[in-house]
Amino acid sequence: MRTLLLFLLIAMGAFATWWFLQKPSHNRQWADDVSQMLHADVNGDRVVLKNVRNFEWRTETDYTPRWETREYDLSQLQTADLVLSYWMGPKIAHTLVSFGFADGQYLTFSLEIRKEVGEEFSAWKGFFRQYEAILVAADEADIIRTRSNARGENVYIYRLAIPPEQLRTLFLAYVEQAQKLEKTPEFYNTLTSNCTTVVFDIAKRIVPDLPLDYRLLLSGYFAEYAHAQGGLVEGFGYTELQEKGYIVPRAKAMQVGENFSEVIRRGVPGM
Repeated sequence: MRTLLLFLLIAMGAFATWWFLQKPSHNRQWADDVSQMLHADVNGDRVVLKNVRNFEWRTETDYTPRWETREYDLSQLQTADLVLSYWMGPKIAHTLVSFGFADGQYLTFSLEIRKEVGEEFSAWKGFFRQYEAILVAADEADIIRTRSNARGENVYIYRLAIPPEQLRTLFLAYVEQAQKLEKTPEFYNTLTSNCTTVVFDIAKRIVPDLPLDYRLLLSGYFAEYAHAQGGLVEGFGYTELQEKGYIVPRAKAMQVGENFSEVIRRGVPGM
């Protein structure tokens, strides 16, 4: 028994030493789609974002990379939409938030792992300081369309019930997160620091008493959680919102010359 206890103590000590020796870094050979860190400059209502991603995806491996500098007027910010993309069954989804402006522009924020060249995502590895985190800001025709069309994921969009005066707070919270990550690299964590927990943490800026819930871990049910908290457009049951928010058929049927952001919102409640 003593030998077993000693072995366990040594093993735990070795693991703790390994754990704390892992340090996040900005200096690795990054995959193309996460190679650039978002940089933000804010001056009143004027926000200039450098390294907004606007890739043209034909397949997951065939794409034209584009990184752009874009300017946004926060006084023209009108909407925010929750996007869930399912890639491994109904319980797990990738969570994104997309902001809409009066001029028809949309900008989507997504917390992701910062993959190295040739690296693939593993939920288990995500528990053990194996991936840095990156906040991607992208055009919807890039970050949503690659999921619905190039990757074959099941994608849903929901209008968030957020008063106009609070949209600015949410948008700037994402900007602050980007500035924080640009200054100091951090690890992605499958449980505590992921695409869904960042949305929850930011939402608490306007609703401080949001309750913890198992649906924060099983991210595929996050839209259902948001609906239960009154966070989605009012007057519709969750099942109807989910059915009408399914964008894949519209995204795949889009014709040349059509606007992707407009097409995916056709028939969606609140849009």
